[in-house]
Amino acid sequence: METTGPADGEDEAEEAADLFRVVGRQLRLLRERAGLTQRELGERLGYSEELIRSLERGRRTPQAEFLDAADELLDAGGLLAAAKEDVARARTRARVRHPSWFKDYARLESQAVELHAYSSLSLPGLVQTEAHARAVFTSRQPLLPEDVVEQRVLARLERQQVLTQWPPPLTTFTVEESVLLRPTGGRNVHRAQLRHLLKVASFRNVELQVMPTDREEHPSLGGPFILLTPKGRPQVGYLEIQNTSKLVTDPEEVRILAARYGSIRGQALNPRESLTLIEKIWGEL
Repeated sequence: METTGPADGEDEAEEAADLFRVVGRQLRLLRERAGLTQRELGERLGYSEELIRSLERGRRTPQAEFLDAADELLDAGGLLAAAKEDVARARTRARVRHPSWFKDYARLESQAVELHAYSSLSLPGLVQTEAHARAVFTSRQPLLPEDVVEQRVLARLERQQVLTQWPPPLTTFTVEESVLLRPTGGRNVHRAQLRHLLKVASFRNVELQVMPTDREEHPSLGGPFILLTPKGRPQVGYLEIQNTSKLVTDPEEVRILAARYGSIRGQALNPRESLTLIEKIWGEL
């Protein structure tokens, strides 16, 4: 079986970086032509000034959603939108690196036919926007080097393809209300993240529920967890805290997690009520 050597991987990463720099220069020229500052462009698109600055320098990966929105706002005539496929291919060719302790789970997740996640501290990685994910990794302690942050962001975004592949896994997310209220990355990033949540919740294979903070009883104060069913294999659980992870394969332990998740969903708002709450939070920002 052929493998990609270090030199090949480095070449692919450098080619991707070159493309991102070209797209960044085009973005800067179009922005200046429109008479907008980086802050003004960010505010109109729902992104931070720092993100716009990094995109123009080619330091960050432009996402398809951003390219479409910027193309329309800057009247680029399809110049930026046309780069979406090339950017996607470049990202795929570049090496995606997960932390060593996360690789086993990431492999199983890519094979999932069912995926259920309860989140009590942060949003699930599968629903995070690029800006939100970058804010999460940038704030880690001890600090991560800039290149590692970019690798982690890229890897997280690549994982999200599992939600749109065919056939897609049956997916449910149950998120604590307090998680939705935390303005990770600042107001603009937070608003864009909530809007993205509403988009993901519209997928036919996804149900999103919110656990209200005012619930007097709670079946899972022990923290977040994930239930995952890989194709042709039994369901497993996954726990992660403070960069320590555990893949749960014991049938009895998995059964307990599954029963607990059922109780959580039963006490959470139903999907329609949950979307109404998210829209309310978004509207008040």
